[in-house]
Amino acid sequence: MVFEKQASASSHALNPPLLPREDTPLLGKAGSRPLSSQPKTFANVFIAIVGAGVLGLPYSFKRTGWITSLVMIFLVAFLSYHCMMLLVYTRRKLESLSGFYKISSFGDLGFVVCGSIGRVVVDVMIVLSQAGFCIGYLIFIANTLANLYFESTFLGLSAKALYIWGCFPFQLGLNSIKTLTHLAPLSIFADVVDLGAIGVVMVKDLGIIVKKIPNVRAFGGPSVFFYGMGVAVYAFEGVGMVLPLESETKDKAKFGRVLLISMIFIAMIYGGFGALGYFAFEEDVKDIITANLGKGLISTLVQLGLCINLFFTFPLMMNPVYEVVERRFRGGNYCIWSRWLLVLVVSLIALLVPNFTDFLSLVGSSVCCGLGFVLPALFHLMVFKEELGWIGWSSDMGIVVLGIVLGASGTWSSLSEIFSMKV
Repeated sequence: MVFEKQASASSHALNPPLLPREDTPLLGKAGSRPLSSQPKTFANVFIAIVGAGVLGLPYSFKRTGWITSLVMIFLVAFLSYHCMMLLVYTRRKLESLSGFYKISSFGDLGFVVCGSIGRVVVDVMIVLSQAGFCIGYLIFIANTLANLYFESTFLGLSAKALYIWGCFPFQLGLNSIKTLTHLAPLSIFADVVDLGAIGVVMVKDLGIIVKKIPNVRAFGGPSVFFYGMGVAVYAFEGVGMVLPLESETKDKAKFGRVLLISMIFIAMIYGGFGALGYFAFEEDVKDIITANLGKGLISTLVQLGLCINLFFTFPLMMNPVYEVVERRFRGGNYCIWSRWLLVLVVSLIALLVPNFTDFLSLVGSSVCCGLGFVLPALFHLMVFKEELGWIGWSSDMGIVVLGIVLGASGTWSSLSEIFSMKV
């Protein structure tokens, strides 16, 4: 097997990095790597998974029906948890073999199992997913500000384009910062604001729901099934963080239980948020639920807070892209020009995508299905194939096939939605 042949060669490459990178948890010091208690591990899992994607769930509920969406969310939560644990089991197995040092990240695991091809595949998917998150951030910021303040065109540019280009020079400056150290606290603060926004929106939703009987659909047609799955997969994307999080857990025997509790808690938040948003605004729900809140003081503060925090989270989420590009093309050396070029590419793509939730579905289907389902099950199967019975082998192969089918079908569905709309 590949990982047996390359054990000694990869050992030096797998030493944990001293500087923060894509596999560095946000709560904890990068150099000393202190072990985390169970509450701290729970917080890190929450930070790694919950993001702005939750704001698109009510629109997805409208498209797919609220019962269908709830089933999708809990199904994806279970599959994500299972595949995260497959990565943990695979890493533990490899590290128990002689000749292996610590496997620090998803990319390291891909290298050990499949050689250079494995690392390339993981790197490409991480680049696409992280860049996709940042494109979603820009779409959210531009659409939200346009809805709040300025919706007309100026000098031939739409309001969305004006806000994206207005962010551009400031993002060049922020993305020139070499290390994550000074940016990680901003991302943590962004998640606190996300929680506050979720709470405010749910309270407002309940206030609307109690005054009427919602007229909503429980089930959507089969044509939107893969669309909804893509949004749900995007919402739970955090598989790249599971290995470093498990490494820093003080009681590793209880990591699986903490992860399971975290996923159930997040699924309940997602389900409640999506259902309440859809029940409150029914068929009028927007692709970004905060756009339904109107222009009152509280609503404006929530939306501005989200925009500001996503603005500062953008360089943190782009850092894995820079780490991969600079490692492969600049010998691991910092390059400001490549960073600026990548920011430009991300901004140009954001200009072309009209709908926030449609883009979430596209990223979730095209990339996150591969990272979250296909690769964990495939790596587990390759490492444990001599020990698995037919049930285990069938389970891993079933997840691989499911991930491929969901990815291909969801990508087609999302692209159809995006290109059917006026850009």
